[in-house]
Amino acid sequence: MTVESTDDAPPRSEAHAPRPAAVPPGERALAPDLARGLMLLFIVLSNTAFHLTAARHGPSGWQPVDGGWADHAVQFSMITALDLRVYPLFAFLFGYGMMQLFLRQKAAGTSERDAVRLLRRRSLCLVVIGLLHATLLMGGDIVGFYGLISLVLGWLFLRRGDRALTWWIWVAAAQYVLLAAQPVVEAALSGELGSLGDAGAEPGAEAYGAGEANWLTAAGTRFSTGLFVTFAAAPLSLVGGAYLIFLLGFWAARKRVLEEPARHLPLLRRTAVIGIAVGWLGALPSALAHVGVITVPDDAQSESGALTVLRDVTGNAAGLGYVAVVALFVAWWTRRGSRRAGRKAGAAVVASTAVTAVSAVGKRSLSCYLAHSLLFAPVLAAWGLGLGEHLTSATMALFAVGVWLLTVAGAFAMERAGLRGPVEVALRWVMYRPRSPGKPGEAPSRGPRQPVRQG
Repeated sequence: MTVESTDDAPPRSEAHAPRPAAVPPGERALAPDLARGLMLLFIVLSNTAFHLTAARHGPSGWQPVDGGWADHAVQFSMITALDLRVYPLFAFLFGYGMMQLFLRQKAAGTSERDAVRLLRRRSLCLVVIGLLHATLLMGGDIVGFYGLISLVLGWLFLRRGDRALTWWIWVAAAQYVLLAAQPVVEAALSGELGSLGDAGAEPGAEAYGAGEANWLTAAGTRFSTGLFVTFAAAPLSLVGGAYLIFLLGFWAARKRVLEEPARHLPLLRRTAVIGIAVGWLGALPSALAHVGVITVPDDAQSESGALTVLRDVTGNAAGLGYVAVVALFVAWWTRRGSRRAGRKAGAAVVASTAVTAVSAVGKRSLSCYLAHSLLFAPVLAAWGLGLGEHLTSATMALFAVGVWLLTVAGAFAMERAGLRGPVEVALRWVMYRPRSPGKPGEAPSRGPRQPVRQG
């Protein structure tokens, strides 16, 4: 997030607030933006898969089981690398950005209480945006989910010291592992591990309402899903993985891990290797069972089965591993750029343009995330053009990449024009709107300093 220009800001005596200082564009950290840009590719791949309305879903209720070899390759890859692995990445970056904004507000002279109040307003806005997004377009919205989590965790942990934050991270990790392992251990001890779960449950993809031909009926389904995800699943996750990953994001932001990746190379290398290895190995049994390489009871593959629990727990490691890979790339990219300063080889220009374009998506991540749904939901859903009924896993993946590339092109054009994302602009206006003036004849209030605008 960069500090907004303040050429039109009133003098300190009028505003009773510190004058914000602009951060030059070249000083904006690349790693968080690049990670967000890539994350949105992973998210659109996951979300569009739920619009395969004619597909036959497996015991897990998410990935289809039909199709040719290319479809099975896509399903195997998504189960291994994306499903239950993208959202931990999102949670980490969300927590990281939240702590960044808090620290910048403090550095600019805003009191801790006012900075937390600012972030609380932001979280409430995200909850509203998420519910609107779920109702109008896409039932699997995650903005409202993380908006509610950030509302609680920001209040509880933003102002805590480093030692207390580290202690709570260990508490969250132990709590998460114990809660996730309890049903699996109990089932194993009773000899019922294979029957843990419910293969007869309604497929989770039905919650998206993509197969409903009537938009109002689909909107009702999506609204119910949005309410459940935001006000039931989010509070429950406060004793689960999202709680832990959010706090790790807070901790990493205080250490400036993504702003200064070159100073944290050993940590990033360990996290990348161990995290991705654990994440992919943890999903491998589910992926092999899904494509029929190994035989596993359907209950074990279901949404509450043992294999899904294993995927869920190890998915957090994979999400952190993905962040670390991006940070390592940025450290290498920065060194490479300094060595080749002044050279303009064709391949280098193409690579630099690609990095700039993807990071432009990250700078406008909320706008691009919502734009994805605006582009694919009316085209894929049965209440729209219904294209999802005619696609397979492989062709849907190609469609998803195309949607992402459209937003990359749009974000790059906005970057070249110096424009922010429209949703980011609206959110900033709500967050930093000036306080209402006093009554005529009254002196201006000399209350707490107003938060500094940052984007």
